[in-house]
Amino acid sequence: MTVQIFVASSFRGLAVLAAALDAGFFEPEDSAAAGTSGAPGGSGCSRRRVLVLSDTTAIPEAAAPFEALPGFAGLRARFDEVRSWNDAVFPLHPGAWTPRPDDVPLWERHLRRAWGLGDEEVELVIESPHTGPSQAVAQIFTGGPVSVYTDGLTGYGPTPEKIPPLIGTRVGQLIHPDLLPGLAPLLLGEFDAVPRPLSAPALLRVFGELAAAAPEHPAPQGAALLLLSGAGTLPAADETELHLRMIRGTAAIGHTHLVLRPDTEAYGPAPALPALRAEAVRLGVELTVPDIRLPGGQVLAEALFERLRPALVVGSCSTALLTAAAYYGLPVARAGTGTLLERLSPYENPARIPVTIVDALLPDLADRAAVADHAALTEDTVADALGGLLPAVAFAMQPRVRPDLRPAAERYLSTRLNARTWRYFKRRRLGSLALPGVVPARLAFVRRNATLRRIARRARTLKRR
Repeated sequence: MTVQIFVASSFRGLAVLAAALDAGFFEPEDSAAAGTSGAPGGSGCSRRRVLVLSDTTAIPEAAAPFEALPGFAGLRARFDEVRSWNDAVFPLHPGAWTPRPDDVPLWERHLRRAWGLGDEEVELVIESPHTGPSQAVAQIFTGGPVSVYTDGLTGYGPTPEKIPPLIGTRVGQLIHPDLLPGLAPLLLGEFDAVPRPLSAPALLRVFGELAAAAPEHPAPQGAALLLLSGAGTLPAADETELHLRMIRGTAAIGHTHLVLRPDTEAYGPAPALPALRAEAVRLGVELTVPDIRLPGGQVLAEALFERLRPALVVGSCSTALLTAAAYYGLPVARAGTGTLLERLSPYENPARIPVTIVDALLPDLADRAAVADHAALTEDTVADALGGLLPAVAFAMQPRVRPDLRPAAERYLSTRLNARTWRYFKRRRLGSLALPGVVPARLAFVRRNATLRRIARRARTLKRR
């Protein structure tokens, strides 16, 4: 018997896991070749699937449980049993806790006994292993192979921090939605994890299930859908202004009914809702806002795509913007990405990659003609916009994690840096890394000399002191 432990801390992540199971990603090679279905239990009695749920919000006790969310029962049916990571580590917060090295054997014995695992072999399927629950589970169950999945655009960026080699070297595959045709993710590339794209049909089947389970939505078909950024991405005043600009821009195009979809992963009220309603009244447009404090209001944006078929989807850094464009063929537009690129701090903030992708690929809401003429995403358009840009941004974000990306970054900055692409970089950041764009051409040899760069960093440190 082999136990497969699937760790999920978001409903979107759980949907991705369900689609990967349906696609046969976790079946033995012999049974996968024979067409084994994704039913619980895998191939006969040889596999036992355990879903471990973790709520990493600031106050997990105040959030609606996964079991109460529409469509959870259908997703849960793909697993043999469900466990709670929050209960296992209570009263510790699951988002910040990892075991001390000396305690790892104790935790493994405890969880094997509590979850009835015995001495069975364990395979792990986790989110990016820099996050608290996934890293903790990988540290506790040290023997088996690890598969990593990503549920959105952050997978196209670098690993946010160095992963312990005892975890990273066990990662065999990186499962990701194929949102950018022809572009491979950079996450865990330092460990040569093999990217495995999850096809659109597999995900669309799962999204269709969730749409069928979702309650009726009061908005009419064809309303414009506004995807609000998560709380904390910007200061409250700037975040409110961004949402007001989205309402104004959408109304200016001619849409008369707007649906706000706050970030359901934050499980909180829509930011500055009275101000947004007042602006809608001033502009003469109707505004529908689901109450995401209720389980019925916490549905994925893709379920709304299925139900409403919106005439326009607007956002700033949401993964759902790309699923709307790539999977559903819906018109999309971006708003506020320039502000986000300027204000995101620190530079290595993981949200920088989604904002960069959305800014480089999608039309600006203020450009009415571009929104109307926006074409479908193809491998050529994605490669032209992002093929060199993402490695350059990734190296600037995490030079110690991905030093191998320096040549790609130097090529891009030497040939593609202009008034438009400067928005993706910071002058001080490029200077600290001795990258083109700041260092004069006659001093280009400095970039290739590690000793000189080390002396320069030391000199700057002494100057600051």
